[in-house]
Amino acid sequence: MMASPGGAVGSYQSKCSTQSPSTTMSTEASSPDSEYTSAVRVDCNVADLKENEMRQVDFDEDTRVLLVKQNDRLLAVGAKCTHYGAPLQTGALGLGRVRCPWHGACFNLETGDIEDFPGLDSLPCYRVEVGNKGQVLLRAKRSDLVNNKRLKNMVRRKQEDQRVYIVVGGGPSGAVAVETIRQEGFTGRLIFVCREDYLPYDRVKISKSMSLEIEQLRFRDEEFYKEYDIELWLGVSADKLDTAQKELHCSNGYVVKYDKIYLATGCSAFRPPIPGVELENVRTVRELADTKAILASITPESRVVCLGSSFIALEAAAGLVSKVQSVTVVGRENVPLKAAFGAEIGQRVLQLFEDNKVVMRMESGISQILGNEEGKVTEVELVDGTRLPCDLLILGTGSKLNTQFLAKSGVKVNRNGSVDVTDFLESNVPDVYVGGDIANAHIHGLAHDRVNIGHYQLAQYHGRVAAINMCGGVKKLEAVPFFFTLIFGKGIRYAGHGSYKDVIIDGSMEDFKFVAYFINEADTVTAVASCGRDPIVAQFAELISQGKCLGRGQIADPATREDWTKKLGEPLPQVR
Repeated sequence: MMASPGGAVGSYQSKCSTQSPSTTMSTEASSPDSEYTSAVRVDCNVADLKENEMRQVDFDEDTRVLLVKQNDRLLAVGAKCTHYGAPLQTGALGLGRVRCPWHGACFNLETGDIEDFPGLDSLPCYRVEVGNKGQVLLRAKRSDLVNNKRLKNMVRRKQEDQRVYIVVGGGPSGAVAVETIRQEGFTGRLIFVCREDYLPYDRVKISKSMSLEIEQLRFRDEEFYKEYDIELWLGVSADKLDTAQKELHCSNGYVVKYDKIYLATGCSAFRPPIPGVELENVRTVRELADTKAILASITPESRVVCLGSSFIALEAAAGLVSKVQSVTVVGRENVPLKAAFGAEIGQRVLQLFEDNKVVMRMESGISQILGNEEGKVTEVELVDGTRLPCDLLILGTGSKLNTQFLAKSGVKVNRNGSVDVTDFLESNVPDVYVGGDIANAHIHGLAHDRVNIGHYQLAQYHGRVAAINMCGGVKKLEAVPFFFTLIFGKGIRYAGHGSYKDVIIDGSMEDFKFVAYFINEADTVTAVASCGRDPIVAQFAELISQGKCLGRGQIADPATREDWTKKLGEPLPQVR
């Protein structure tokens, strides 16, 4: 490391100034602290940075730091998103926070704390000092230098605290909730009920890369949950909720009394009532056990059919086509992903699949599934009577919400299985919180009614919000839906929500470098999608999260179409 040059230095997260700093400095920042490194001069001067500019600098040969100048202050946090390692200097800078360019995770620039998802960990936060000649110096917490990410402080159980909180659902929402509950200072008994036999893991990856093992997918190892006294009940599901007695009845025979409970039971893959759907080698892709079964059943000679032109079916088709003899996708619409992205993007995706030797049978469906004497699928019959040879049928036909256990609980369940929640994720029954796929909740943006959205990022955000409110905080839902897919190396991002009547495409669809603006009847942009044009979708998510909106007039002229992105650092005008 480069030694600190001589001269006075400013205090932690000091205001940018090229003048000599005040001699009145915080004890924490100015005194030697064994928890922190000595000051390291980085290749940047205060005068080098403009207002609302981000710059990545080297702290040492292994550690990158993101410097941000905002409101005439210099802030420093880790330079890589803790989710998949995206460089944050290419992300979206908002008011006091930075958003990941790839998947929309959001971090507070003052604290480094993760505020929106996906991901689990926060960023390391560096002490900033300014020399009397404007040179920037940083001090790092030694523990943060090990892996460039930071776990927020968590408490453990205290035996004298007799309260019991339960989190039901081992998906991304439940995983964030149990950690946040301990981070919020809850010292009572904390039970984490997980239906699968595996530790909570990154479910997004399984349809994209089926060969990954649990060690490569799980959020935390077993020791983590032991260390923070989070009781893991693996292979256990909720059978019944008795809110009058405040009891949860579980599949392992246990009945547990709770003080507060968070329900994030997610959904299960839907198997449509097609004759033959129960044959062997008719699979869904929802859990790790599903992908293990699929990989065990294929050979280089296998003929695979994927029913549905949804994300799950398409990702599975893309992942398998190089491993088997043939893959055929059977879809109802004329192009895949039409509901999400519109016809033009759908047509380009269709071409991408065909270019990669996937047979696309669109505007079709399967009328029956045929098998042999051993009960294994051998053929599928399409609605036009055509028969396709099939050794493995993958169903990407939607999902059903796992809320059957709430029957007669007192928790109001909608016809589609979702549960209405307040802006603080509480159900109609006090102390029963609901989030993730099963929640019918408000979102940030133009949708005034509650919506039921099964997004990974939103599920994790719900887990954090519910946990904060369960622990006595007051945290309102303010998330912007953000989802992403990766198909044949093409990453498509999407942020926002709402109906649209028109789509404006900017860029080259052929080269997969485009931005799509979805515009509603009122000429307002409800959502933005992109491929190869980061960080514009993250910038749109940040714009909406600030309570701002984008109109057709602002994007009508191609020459000024992206001028709106410069507004992210500006506060909303005060209402008089």
